[in-house]
Amino acid sequence: MTIGEARHQSMRCQRDLSPVAGGRRPTRGPGGSFVGGRVRGGAVMEEITARSTADRLAEKLPRSFNHGGSVEALSLPPVPDWKPSDRRRLRRILERLRSEYGRPLLDPHEAPIDELVLTVLSQNTNDRNRDVAYGRLRERFDSWPEVRDAPTEDVEDAIRPGGLAPTKAGRIQRILEAIGDDDLTWLGSAPVAEGRDYLCELPGVGRKTAACVLLFSYGRHDVPVDTHVYRVGTRLGLFRPGGSLEEAHDELLRLTTPEEAYESHVLLIRHGRRTCTARAPRCGECPLLRMCPYGRERMRP
Repeated sequence: MTIGEARHQSMRCQRDLSPVAGGRRPTRGPGGSFVGGRVRGGAVMEEITARSTADRLAEKLPRSFNHGGSVEALSLPPVPDWKPSDRRRLRRILERLRSEYGRPLLDPHEAPIDELVLTVLSQNTNDRNRDVAYGRLRERFDSWPEVRDAPTEDVEDAIRPGGLAPTKAGRIQRILEAIGDDDLTWLGSAPVAEGRDYLCELPGVGRKTAACVLLFSYGRHDVPVDTHVYRVGTRLGLFRPGGSLEEAHDELLRLTTPEEAYESHVLLIRHGRRTCTARAPRCGECPLLRMCPYGRERMRP
């Protein structure tokens, strides 16, 4: 079983009555060694980071997507006099999405460095390639310090199936060098803003990656905004059209409670992958049509 499959099994919905299989995932032992551990988290990397080539081409996301750059290529009808939403509106949206897709449940996995590495490996690739790259990295090296201190070409060779190996290998090693001997477990109890600021200072880490680490590792109140969340949120009027990713993250933090952070992220992604797609959104069968300025405009005779 790949780590992606194990993580996917660990996420369940309340209306899904099938038993949840417990997988295995790596955690850090003393001194940074890898040890086997129960998959206790719902990182659901397939839902978080993987996106189709069609989505990427359709939206033409800028290279700065993970680092707070603006996203202005979405094809959206004009939204006159846009005003920020309130929490009641988001709750109505979540209620309808729960009815459609079920309620996702998070069990934090408490492996923040693993989450950092997985998120780097997931960039611009699919789940299978990411999992193969991660598995090869674990097979080649016994600990994160070994990955950090290895010749870069050895790390590149290990993660090559994940694509962009030279870029990702250097980024992973620079992150591990910046972390040093810190296992980052303090992120579970420190103020969220302090943890976010620390993570965003690491090489190549932006708001989305920081939010993934905080939310999936420890259930902290942060909501990753990926391409699906941004697209669906903008079409629904939750985000200001043309606003930056930084602004979208801040807006979701304002609109959600800590208890709503995970399900807001996963439900918006599910809706974006299954109904509110980039190229051909199925507005006619959307449970949110009456609440969606984009859908109403698009369905107008």
